[in-house]
Amino acid sequence: MTEHEHARSVFLVGLKNAHAMEKQALSIMQPQVNRLTHYPDLSQRLRSHITETETQISRLDEVLKSLGESSSPLKDSLLSAFGSMAALGHVTAEDEVLKNSFANLAFENYEIGAYISLITAARASGESGAVTLLEQSLDEERRMAEWVAEHIPSVTETFISLTGAGERAKV
Repeated sequence: MTEHEHARSVFLVGLKNAHAMEKQALSIMQPQVNRLTHYPDLSQRLRSHITETETQISRLDEVLKSLGESSSPLKDSLLSAFGSMAALGHVTAEDEVLKNSFANLAFENYEIGAYISLITAARASGESGAVTLLEQSLDEERRMAEWVAEHIPSVTETFISLTGAGERAKV
């Protein structure tokens, strides 16, 4: 196998993994957004990012199709299930909204790393046509990570205020 063929193979596996990663992201965000009552800014931003994530999945489908490939239903299903379990893991915590915010920041940074790697593999494999689409997704993930990081203080302050007043503030 030539270096170019190997790079293409790495790129294809990465695309399928990214598709499953984005499906996992949806399965993490959707339960959160449905449970937020005291955090309207967070709810609105998550809803917006869900739409972005659906568009990212479409972009990945477009790139895969252009290469004569498709996503991996098994990977998509498994990672979606893991994402749902991860989302449920914080439900019992009194500070659920804080734990979700930390996990969201970590996951956004994971996605950033995945897109940087995909762009590098696309270039190494000569699939430069995919780079623009992948860069759009990378930019969206960077903006979301920045937003989450910037809003952890306000989410924490709201949580403290509500719990201090004896209200249920976890979501």
